[in-house]
Amino acid sequence: MFSRLRVFARRAKVASGIVRLGCLGLLGMGGGFAAYAEGLDVHELRANFHVIAGAGANISIQSGTDGLILVDSGSGALTQEVLAVVRKLSSRPIRFVINTTADVEHAGGNAGIAAAGESLTPADRSLSSGATILAHENVLNRMSAPSGKQAPFPAAAWPTETFFTPQKNMFLNHEGIQILHQPAAHSDGDSIVFFRRSDIIAVGDLIDTEHFPVIAVDRGGSIQGEIEALNRLVQMAIPSTPLLGQDPGTLIVPGHGRIMDQADVVNYRDMVTVVRDVVQDLMTKGRSLEQIQQAEPTKGFTTRYGKGSGPGSASAFVEGIYNSLQKQNRGQ
Repeated sequence: MFSRLRVFARRAKVASGIVRLGCLGLLGMGGGFAAYAEGLDVHELRANFHVIAGAGANISIQSGTDGLILVDSGSGALTQEVLAVVRKLSSRPIRFVINTTADVEHAGGNAGIAAAGESLTPADRSLSSGATILAHENVLNRMSAPSGKQAPFPAAAWPTETFFTPQKNMFLNHEGIQILHQPAAHSDGDSIVFFRRSDIIAVGDLIDTEHFPVIAVDRGGSIQGEIEALNRLVQMAIPSTPLLGQDPGTLIVPGHGRIMDQADVVNYRDMVTVVRDVVQDLMTKGRSLEQIQQAEPTKGFTTRYGKGSGPGSASAFVEGIYNSLQKQNRGQ
């Protein structure tokens, strides 16, 4: 089903037009890479762990005898294609959809994906209709609305199980799974999902390898929380030392873009910190947002991360940092 390759994938067309492949580097372990449906790529990171790209945000899939655990569900535009991939990976039912954030590219497919699954009640392992949608309670707050108001998501897409503590633990498919809330980072509902035995961490929109991070101050995000979350990832991830090149160590699945290792996260964290420090210095000197934008604090990183406009662009990132620091300085 999957070719066994000693590289990881970055999008680049291959002559066949079916498989796209490029080198992140010789990371020393297998990384299968195939396409099952138009517009979707499937990456095999471990024998029981795959990532679907192309359906909005990256979708991580852990499989085993207990069923399938999905991290995020994509935008919803390609839900049937995603389900077709899932069925080819395993005949076991989908048990959980874990949302890392309330963004539509991560949670837009919740209703369709969950409806195709079967929840597993830990107390008696009895089956009930539909997979469990699990997220931090702030995700539910963002996806729903008070009575009489229009919710941004249909009720069928809302989390059916939430947690409010810093961490929620599960043990499924012979593996410990930790869901760790990252307060006030990209937003106020971000979680990272650590599959301990697989040594893979799905991090949602804390990282986009093709864009600057989105600091959604209006949804509880902050630049300080983003940096703290990236620092936590650096501490959690283990590099391949001392046998460099034989295995990548801990694998990081970003919300968008290619698979990463610890060194990649360090570089991303350093980029975010450098830009924050430049913006902070200019604010201390009394510069306005317009003046700071004109000073190009992302210079040196824009070509790689800040092309275009809108969320994830250089100007949006600088504005997010500026608004976050202003709020921090006001003590809010």
